[in-house]
Amino acid sequence: MNNQAHIREEELKNRVAALYFGKFDCTRIVGNIDFCVSPKRRDPRQMTFIPDAPILWAEAKNHPTDVHRMLAQLILTIKGELKGDVEPPRFVGCFDSEKIAFVEYHCILPVFNLNDFNWTQTPSAVDDKTVETVRGVIPQDKIVMFHFSADDAEIKAFVASNFTSGDSPALATPIDRNNFTFIYQKWRAEVLPHIDAPWDVLKKKYALYDRDFFLAEMNVDDNGTPEVLDDRPAEDFYITFDANDKKPYCIHRKNEDEFDITMSFGFKPDGLDAYSAFWRRYKRPPKREYWDFIVSRLDLLVPQDVRERKGSFFTPAIWVEKSQQYIAAVLGENWQEEHYVWDCCAGTGNLLAGLTNRYRIWASTLDQQDVDVMRERIKNGANLLDSHVFRFDFLNDSFDKLPEDLRDVINDPEKRKRLVIYINPPYAEVSSKVSVDGGLKGKRGVNATEVQKKYADLLGTASRELFAQFLMRIVKEIPGCIVGQFSKTKHLQGAAFAAFRQVFRGVLERCFIVPADTFDNVKGKFPIGFFVWRLGDAVFTSVLADVFDRKGELIGAKTLSAYTKSQYINAWISRFRQKEDCAIGYMDGINGNDFQHNSIVYIVNSKSLLPNPRGIWINLENLVEVCVYLAVRHCVSADWLNDRDNFLVPSDMWSVDSAFLSDCVIYTLFSDFNVIKSSVGVNHWIPFTEEEVSAKSCFKSHFMSDVLNGRAVSMKPPATASMPPSQGELELENVELSKCGNMEICKRSMAGGASHFHSSTLPYFHNFTISHYSPAARAVLDAGRELWRYYHAQPDANPNASYYDIRAHFQGCKPNGAMNAKSNDATYNALLVALRTAHKALAAHIEPKVYEYGFLKR
Repeated sequence: MNNQAHIREEELKNRVAALYFGKFDCTRIVGNIDFCVSPKRRDPRQMTFIPDAPILWAEAKNHPTDVHRMLAQLILTIKGELKGDVEPPRFVGCFDSEKIAFVEYHCILPVFNLNDFNWTQTPSAVDDKTVETVRGVIPQDKIVMFHFSADDAEIKAFVASNFTSGDSPALATPIDRNNFTFIYQKWRAEVLPHIDAPWDVLKKKYALYDRDFFLAEMNVDDNGTPEVLDDRPAEDFYITFDANDKKPYCIHRKNEDEFDITMSFGFKPDGLDAYSAFWRRYKRPPKREYWDFIVSRLDLLVPQDVRERKGSFFTPAIWVEKSQQYIAAVLGENWQEEHYVWDCCAGTGNLLAGLTNRYRIWASTLDQQDVDVMRERIKNGANLLDSHVFRFDFLNDSFDKLPEDLRDVINDPEKRKRLVIYINPPYAEVSSKVSVDGGLKGKRGVNATEVQKKYADLLGTASRELFAQFLMRIVKEIPGCIVGQFSKTKHLQGAAFAAFRQVFRGVLERCFIVPADTFDNVKGKFPIGFFVWRLGDAVFTSVLADVFDRKGELIGAKTLSAYTKSQYINAWISRFRQKEDCAIGYMDGINGNDFQHNSIVYIVNSKSLLPNPRGIWINLENLVEVCVYLAVRHCVSADWLNDRDNFLVPSDMWSVDSAFLSDCVIYTLFSDFNVIKSSVGVNHWIPFTEEEVSAKSCFKSHFMSDVLNGRAVSMKPPATASMPPSQGELELENVELSKCGNMEICKRSMAGGASHFHSSTLPYFHNFTISHYSPAARAVLDAGRELWRYYHAQPDANPNASYYDIRAHFQGCKPNGAMNAKSNDATYNALLVALRTAHKALAAHIEPKVYEYGFLKR
């Protein structure tokens, strides 16, 4: 492909396919991978060609590019595509307008377990450090490269000898060095759940893991008889598998010169069928050369979630370096020579990269696989001592199991003052609740640990969080030490951590916060911080945290403050609880005080519609407070920096700002979080009269339009300007009924027909008329009125339709009940855009007062 400097990428891919891969299927698309080659296999029933296991995935560039850069981009792309269901190819490669290169897939496998690889990059923006990392993992002698101009015949010969066209029917896939990790992941999903084994006992007593079961099953012949490929030096315990036995799995224990079988077990019901079905698809045992390779790379046989933790849920190098700078700022430039360091949830040890004094560093982790990886890294130059790397379950094991030199540091009060617990603990949280997107908010049972049992009373509701358990054991059992920890900020700010903060005491010397999604596979928009503590007697109140953007640039500072439960907004709104009598709706979601709980704050017709209601009834007496609450919770957009900020009890000034009150009422009426439906009860939330919107018949309720125009409410003046009286009286006087001619309906619409309401909360809402509305609120009312008019012009309009009903009418709903995003009615779409634009402007108008009145702190 000489003189093709300006060839387009698609044309280049087509020409490469035609010249070198004509016998193969090059049409398959796998995610964002540029170029895929698969064999063609004839299906005799359909007479069609179907793709089989892929042969090649390649990166393509239409201009000359460094091979390792292209491979780095391909690896980043593959990481996003491989979720355990896509079988990997035999080769990966890359080509540009000058050359093509091939690498066996197994050569890139180690990259996926690197714990300091920056997986947050987009493939098109790969940086030089990542390219050099790939160059180190995939040396030049592992890459077969050809130039199109000089090596045309050699390329064709390479393809002919290494690629098979697959014209024969599909057979069992042999296990080799390229696919053994994929087959292991499939085995974990399809066979492992059917093994009837005491996993906790095997893990704790025998240090045996599921990969040992996989190896045992793989090391048999077609009849299920054990082979003799496994000639590794015998461990204290090992597993064999014999499919001809009723209990095919046997644990052997080393006993002087021989081995005893200490335990046998088999499959759960139907487990044998799952086992048989799986191994019909794969040929075992592997060839001796492949078996030896697999055994030498057992560090690659890890569950997908562990693999993601190693290759994704690591602490990005940019924040590792920054955290060590902050530790040095607190402890001094020579801190590593004067202090000890223990990472008690080390994973594969990337947090310790950059530390220099290996004789003062210990690394422990829950999983033996992680220990194996760290020890493998030590062989390749990692600055750790093999004897200082060990398996230890920090939330369950006794400190008696620690290495003697580390125990000596912990038990010596003076040395303990110089011990730095340097950790990025797991963020797992227990929960059985369903999140707003339908998924589980946390993992069931994940918090059931010895630490949780021991310190349950001290942890309180914080015991749901694993990172809180780590911190609690540290403060109680390693008192006076120094803690450098990554975590969310909820232990500083969250209501659930109020009791925790009374126990976890110390001086928070320095901290910084960064966007959580700079940690790969973290999708949420919230802050993750690094905190340097000197444990002691001080109770945390507030700190000024440095704020960095995703590139590591300092962009400002933010105050993080602790509050008591009585200072949170839900303590404020709870003052205005009402009984169900005369209710016009129910507001749910007053069980969370921060931005991440805003999505559960909404209004429905009745409490009975909710599976787990935690809210308050709405009637005339607390209507304003409810509207203020909902508007305050939703008018400020959440971003990563404020997502864990808490809404608070405001000052009194909000209550005498009639413009603010009316803005909040109008905001609530036209909010998507107002999901009143006329199909499940009388809709008391229609903000207009029949005449205003040209309704074809009268409404069942005029409650809201009467309230908005001052016709339904008159009140005695407040006792003071800033606070409501202890007992005021609301009277429905001089009600100007709508001209619908239905007196009984109008009486019922006045909050159930009651003639008097007593309130200590609403004296400031008297004579509420259009003259009180801000221009922003009037714009929302005007835009809403036009939408209502257009709806009531439809032949099948429901006269009592709510805002939700109108949108559902035009947009329709999916089978799961969710509303479609748009309508086919262009006029409606334009009216809705106009309303939402005005509503957004109203939110911006309300937002400054949210901070001014103290609902939020900046």
